Amino acid sequence: MDAGIHGHCDRRFSRVAAVFGRHFERGEETGAALCVYQGDDLVVDLWAGQADPRAGRRWERDTPCLVFSCAKAVTAVSALRLAEAGACDLDGPAAAWWPEFAAAGKEHATGVHLLSHQAGLPAFRDPVTVAEAADPAALAARLAAQPPEWEPGTAHGYHALTYGWLAGELVRRLAGQTVGEYLAEHIAGPHGLGLWLGGPAEVITRAARISRGPAGSSSAQRTRDQQGGSGQPGRSDQRGGSDPRSGDDPRSGDDPQGSGDPRSGVIAWAAGEEVRDLARRAFGNPDPTSVPGGSNSVAVLSAGWPASGLLATAAGLAGFYRLLLAGHIISPATLRSALTPRATGPDRVLGVSAAYGLGFMLPSEAFWVPAAGRPGAFGHSGLSGATSLGDTASGLAIGYVTSRMGIGATAGTRAARLVSAVYASVG
Repeated sequence: MDAGIHGHCDRRFSRVAAVFGRHFERGEETGAALCVYQGDDLVVDLWAGQADPRAGRRWERDTPCLVFSCAKAVTAVSALRLAEAGACDLDGPAAAWWPEFAAAGKEHATGVHLLSHQAGLPAFRDPVTVAEAADPAALAARLAAQPPEWEPGTAHGYHALTYGWLAGELVRRLAGQTVGEYLAEHIAGPHGLGLWLGGPAEVITRAARISRGPAGSSSAQRTRDQQGGSGQPGRSDQRGGSDPRSGDDPRSGDDPQGSGDPRSGVIAWAAGEEVRDLARRAFGNPDPTSVPGGSNSVAVLSAGWPASGLLATAAGLAGFYRLLLAGHIISPATLRSALTPRATGPDRVLGVSAAYGLGFMLPSEAFWVPAAGRPGAFGHSGLSGATSLGDTASGLAIGYVTSRMGIGATAGTRAARLVSAVYASVG
């Protein structure tokens, strides 16, 4: 293993370490970590690079990193755990436990609709500041009063940011806690997982600094780096595709899954202006770049936006999925229900085909996995290129975190290459 790569890798997974190392050799990473379990066996545990290049702070095994929408699965599982305990009926109207949500034609919207991007509320109608986004009750009240873009249950569209305050309201009302508090008390804390929604000061201090673009970028690019990326859809760094120089194209070979484009919650800009406009509103309000430091700011990281604000270690993400597969967070029956496809086909926000269970992305254009993973894979990707994945068929649990948002193909394909290498190692 390269001297700059730390950790360990089972010999059977040596190709995973090789791909991980090549990303650094090609300058596609600043700092990153990858953790893989097969069953209870920790088969890959790698980290490398710098957590904060400005300060010369190295990446360590326990370095937390913002993983953006990987948060959605954690928030949804918190809600599922409460539903499993009998706190609510997800198939019934959300208004049964959230009476205000019945307003503006949403009286028949169910908990399932809220957890599967079918609620018709993919974007806030009015501007939301970063300061306002720290108040989950206020944001939930806005969504409750807002008319939907479509009748709940009749279509689906990626609720990029609103998802957290919709699913999170179930937790807040039925547990009396924010999702971050519930996660700390009932999931991350008891199991020793490196997962935080609303990072305490000590965790934020250790966190990797999100940056964008290649080394040696311009002064304008460095300004965007300091803000941790725009969070806006439609930029080249969110496109999928593969580097033809890599020699490890995750799309090579038989690929019956649509285009095979390993995109992670991206926007298909061949779509119409209506889709593009909805995507801009869904991804850009609230906008972290409106405050100094952007996604690296204490204001964002301490608020714990429940759809996009998760701080996680690679081991924490992989450990979360390992415990899900083992039935230690929710029951196997609840997990099976959560993995039942609830919404499939063209996504009104992403402009590509997507498939959603309850809180989890399922194999589709929006959540690329190799052919070997399609029978059992589920999980969630993040805007930076981070990914989290479990597989009921193979027993794999994968967590990949990265501090570089990437440009061109690097955001989507780094994770796709690593996941492909993991499945190829399993055989």
